[in-house]
Amino acid sequence: MAHDLDWAALLVWTVVNTVNVLQSLGFELRRTHGMGPNRVIGLVIALLAIPATIAAFEFVHTGRSGWIGPAVFDVFVVYMLIVDYVRPVEFRAPRRPEILGPFLGLFFGSIVLMGVPMFYLSKSLWAVTVVTSLLLIGAMVRSLRAGTG
Repeated sequence: MAHDLDWAALLVWTVVNTVNVLQSLGFELRRTHGMGPNRVIGLVIALLAIPATIAAFEFVHTGRSGWIGPAVFDVFVVYMLIVDYVRPVEFRAPRRPEILGPFLGLFFGSIVLMGVPMFYLSKSLWAVTVVTSLLLIGAMVRSLRAGTG
């Protein structure tokens, strides 16, 4: 069934692209300012779970599958809040795969699951998501190469 490009789809598009840009900024700032700014960026990203959840409820209410990406994003946000804020544990350096694996899987899974449906709704908006996703990957690679990933 074709989905309309409605407010819920646009809201998810806004969330995924905002997350991509914010996390790109976070990776870039790690190289110059350490993890401090990332704590603030992480909380802003967590707040994006609110519009993502609103969109997810609209998708469920209208019988569409678009709720999956925002739901995975919500799970990521809960996980992030636990391991980075509520009961902080260092898992990036040294790497702790048992924490880092689910963290990255949920994060990038949510990006893909929120971003890919736009391909079917609007190729031009999807192209923006591709650009912000590439920006994110580029920033992450630069941060990893600098030893601050």
